[in-house]
Amino acid sequence: MASAQTRRSRHDAERNERTERAEQNGRTARFRLWRRQRPFIGGLLVVLGGIELFFSGQLDTGRIQVQFGIEGLQATIIPIALVLLGVLAIAMPVHHVFYGILALIIAVYSLIGVNLGGFVLGMLLASVGAVLVVAWMGPRESRSERRRRRTSAESAAKAGPAVRAESAAETVSSNDAETA
Repeated sequence: MASAQTRRSRHDAERNERTERAEQNGRTARFRLWRRQRPFIGGLLVVLGGIELFFSGQLDTGRIQVQFGIEGLQATIIPIALVLLGVLAIAMPVHHVFYGILALIIAVYSLIGVNLGGFVLGMLLASVGAVLVVAWMGPRESRSERRRRRTSAESAAKAGPAVRAESAAETVSSNDAETA
């Protein structure tokens, strides 16, 4: 009796584990699909570059706060603009070229505006991210869609010669009817 209950409880635990794994795979698959439909990596790099620029411009050493740039305003505005452009590129992929070009211009300007571009690291992150955002080619087809398109093309290619022969025969017969 006890062994039946332990087997049943083990079976229930395994089933719960499998359902949790399936749910996790479902979430992962949905996130992967969502991510592929936008310039995610480029936008993320622009955001990381903006964050790095922000923290490189806000240096505190005890009681002394060091801010570079024109009154420190650029050290705040430029990183915020980069973070905003990175988020917008991810959220609204239709305008990715516009956001990417703006992010690239601001990232290059940060070289003179914010601590040599966040000690060059922030500028490089944001520049590479902006180039990736501009170069993004749009959403990709899923494997199942490619497979479906390939099989329909193959079936059309197989049926192609027979269809062409029938249409040629119809054309010849219609020409014969016109001449008669």
